[in-house]
Order: sequence, then C-alpha cells, then structure tokens
Amino acid sequence: MPTGREPVNEPRVRAFVGLGANIGNPAAQLADALASLDAAGVLVAPSGVYRSAPIGPDQPEFLNLVAELAVSDGPYELLARCQALEAAARRVRGERWGPRTLDVDVLLFGEVAMGDSELQIPHPRMRERRFVLDPLAELAPELVTLGDVTAVADQDCERIGSVELLYQLAAAPPSNED
Repeated sequence: MPTGREPVNEPRVRAFVGLGANIGNPAAQLADALASLDAAGVLVAPSGVYRSAPIGPDQPEFLNLVAELAVSDGPYELLARCQALEAAARRVRGERWGPRTLDVDVLLFGEVAMGDSELQIPHPRMRERRFVLDPLAELAPELVTLGDVTAVADQDCERIGSVELLYQLAAAPPSNED
C-alpha cells in the first residue's frame, strides 16, 4: 500500500569533488569521507588513490582521489557537504596550502560556471594540479585534455592503487609525521 513517502525521482547533477589528506591517518580520513558520501546516496564512483608531493610549506606527502557524485541539491549545498566532511575529520584551517586532516574541494558541478568569494566552479586551480587531473581522467577522460596533462607532467604524483587500498592503509597505525 502506498505511504505517500515514495522517493521522488529528482533530477541529479553530475559533480566531482577532490579529496586529499596528509596528517593523522590520511587513508582513514579519506575512507570515512567516501563512506559518508556513499551513505548519503551521492557517491557514483571514486578514482584510484594517488600519492602527491605537497604544494606549499614543508609537510608530508598527500593521499588524493577524486569522487564522482550524483547530487540533487545545489552547488552551495554540495560545498556545505564538503565542509561537513572536513569538520568531521577535525580539519583546522591554518596556513594556506598547509597540512590537513582532510581537504574536500568542489571541482565541477554539471555545466555550472560560477564564482564568488565562497565558491568557484570549475575549481580555479584544478587544471594546475596533477593530483586532481590524473584521478579525474580516470573517472571522466572527456573532461581532461592532453594539454592539461602535459602542463602538469612535471608534478610529483603517482597512482598507488585502487580505493580498496585506502581500507588497507586505514587499518595501519597512523604515521608519526604529523
């Protein structure tokens, strides 16, 4: 018997977020963020896991990935979801490009192009970062050009495994490099 609460087939937008972490237990923080996105019903697919050199001050290497999402809310709601994931990982905003427990950036949101002080889509530095372009190309090769890849080819970034690797690494003791 219908309850009147059947899910409405809301239109969904294809969006991409970049995730990175380099202090605490980066693998666990990334795995937890993916689990939260999956539990919210928005995760379509994660890329593989990449290790990359930090940009900015001296700090440990990052683990990075990109997640493809299907969302029915707007770009600012997605930004709020990303910030909630960071808060859950106890992200502290210190120095620009400094170490972090979790960084989650909105990269793309459908065909939206916008920019204000709170949110810019596409992400303004996305095409300057190999740790974004390589995993994005895994999920959506049509969104990454040869010119994009060539421009960042000298950046230190390496695919270290599939997302299952996160769960193996997450079970390992945290690094002493915090």
